[in-house]
Amino acid sequence: MKPTKTLLGALAASTMLAGAAAAQTELTMWYHGAGNEVESRVLNTIIEDFNAGQSDWTVSVESFPQQSYNDSVVAAALAGNLPCILDIDGPVMPNWAWAGYLQPLPISEEAIDGHLESTIGRWNGEIYSVGLWDAAVALYTRQSTLDELGLRTPTLEEPWSKDEFMAALEAAKASGEYDYALDLGTAWTGEWYPYAYSPFLQSFGGDIVDRSSYTTAEGALNSDAALEFGEWWQSLFEEGYAPGTSQDPADRDNGFNEGRYAFSWNGNWAAAATLEAGVDDVVFLPAPDLGNGPIIGAGSWQFGVSSECAHPEGAAAFVEHALQDEYLAAFSDGIGLIPATREAAQMTENYADGGKLAVFFDLSSEQSLVRPVTPGYVVAAKVFEKALADIANGADVADTLDAAVDEIDRDIEANQGYGH
Repeated sequence: MKPTKTLLGALAASTMLAGAAAAQTELTMWYHGAGNEVESRVLNTIIEDFNAGQSDWTVSVESFPQQSYNDSVVAAALAGNLPCILDIDGPVMPNWAWAGYLQPLPISEEAIDGHLESTIGRWNGEIYSVGLWDAAVALYTRQSTLDELGLRTPTLEEPWSKDEFMAALEAAKASGEYDYALDLGTAWTGEWYPYAYSPFLQSFGGDIVDRSSYTTAEGALNSDAALEFGEWWQSLFEEGYAPGTSQDPADRDNGFNEGRYAFSWNGNWAAAATLEAGVDDVVFLPAPDLGNGPIIGAGSWQFGVSSECAHPEGAAAFVEHALQDEYLAAFSDGIGLIPATREAAQMTENYADGGKLAVFFDLSSEQSLVRPVTPGYVVAAKVFEKALADIANGADVADTLDAAVDEIDRDIEANQGYGH
């Protein structure tokens, strides 16, 4: 019996499909979002669309809990078992690049045109990672609080000065209506400290390290401006404006929403809970100008390619695919973070013009500063956290900052300047 033309055509088609499938090269990927069903669903959609939309590459993903993710990557790097595509926390990227865990991401400038600069990870003049979103911090309050205390509503164009900010805190404290005037979120530890609090230092005119060379913290973390910041920081706790480092995490989560704090320094990721709590007149204010301009932190999770990846062009193809506005908007609607482009923001429920969180895109665009772009940041961040906690608890400001400078500089020296 001779095969029919229809049968021959079907066999040919199946052979072609099998050949196309066989031709696809697998790219393994690690991600930090295990346990987050919404985040995983969006990521899996991106991967499925990419795998189905071309015949060269197929991406497979393994997700890890965020708390253990970085340690897993470091262990795999030491063992020579890194995947091709890595998820990378923005401020950690320079350390991984310097340590040899990453290679430059061969992505075109055109592919990232229009992206928030804070979503692009650059090191030594090259792009190593690109993110789909960012995060921003604002000063939460109620419009009714501003009205009752007779306070001007600050704007991006005219933020509060240091004097106005302190007058607002004093008015809230003097009213007797609140447990504390200001919630700084000291119940949170770790990366929250450099992300949320170093912008205050930078707004005073100091920094964690000297960014002109990245070879020392001397003259940055213990400068006159940094000392002024330290005294101000300590006064927030000594004078009873803010709860100290023993703040209950439940108070951090609920204190502002329940009306026990007049102001709260918090990120856009917490805004949904505030809105759901019925705080209908919440307003998200820009950072105050403490003397050297208003500043907030920036830089979130990003995609990069490991040094062990034999196909960086495939990794770059996947990243470019993931950067489509529809995916940026899907992540934003799903997990509440700021889309990487203004076009994507317009496709979202909350960040489009007139949306409840639209101000956060502008805050990220106008006030943000990435954390120090240096491999030494991972050590300096921990030193900074301890120093600020100690100062909040009454330690001598000058001695504490000098000791922090010495510790950071010893680490830089021990690592031969981290390549700077």
